[in-house]
Amino acid sequence: MPELSLVAWGLLAIGAVIIGVSKTALPGASILSIALLATVLPARTSTAAMLLLLIVGDVFALIAYRRHAHWPTLVRLAPAVVAGLLAGFAFLALGNDTVVRRGIAVILLAMIALTLWRRRHPVSENTVRTGWLTAAGYGSLGGFTTMVANAGGPVMSMYFLATRAPIKVFLGTAAWFFAIVNLMKVPFLAGIGLFTPSVLIMDAVLAPGVVIGALIGLAVASRINQQLFDRIVIVLTVVGSLYLLI
Repeated sequence: MPELSLVAWGLLAIGAVIIGVSKTALPGASILSIALLATVLPARTSTAAMLLLLIVGDVFALIAYRRHAHWPTLVRLAPAVVAGLLAGFAFLALGNDTVVRRGIAVILLAMIALTLWRRRHPVSENTVRTGWLTAAGYGSLGGFTTMVANAGGPVMSMYFLATRAPIKVFLGTAAWFFAIVNLMKVPFLAGIGLFTPSVLIMDAVLAPGVVIGALIGLAVASRINQQLFDRIVIVLTVVGSLYLLI
């Protein structure tokens, strides 16, 4: 078992629960989990540990929305996403924990800025097109950010919003996208030795938290004050990201 303090385990448990909630009720909330795990664990270890927890959450997202995916959108994204994944893998393989830690912080802050910008400038049919060039830009950036920090959610949400899909199609497409991409990332991270016995044991302990979070998300999805929760997530993530930069 990894030697961590009770406070550290508590933060990891909170991160696991948030991952579950983000998969079934609050897309984007997992960005807070990224900051929590990267604060408690070495940067590269946190990326590997969170990936396995995200895959647990993906199961619940697929159960809920698996029949609503728009597969032409996923096919259009595939080449660019693969290129982004390879670039992110090179960054992880060549960078040490300090470089990756700060890289995660920069990515998180950039994702927060992107999220805030998106809210001030809602996507419309006239401002964003979803052709191959746009797919290449969003797909490559999404692939890179998800490989390095599991933080591709805000980028891909912008693209999926631009498709003007109904809400269930949006959620179904996103569910399949992240389920497939997260599974693709496993052999890459395993190849550079990030799935150590300690990581596997830790994730086995934390996995029930993801399940609990997913069930909570399904139960309270329609009752949460989205605006207040989003503000809390943004503030805490900015604080955590600044801490990672120190």
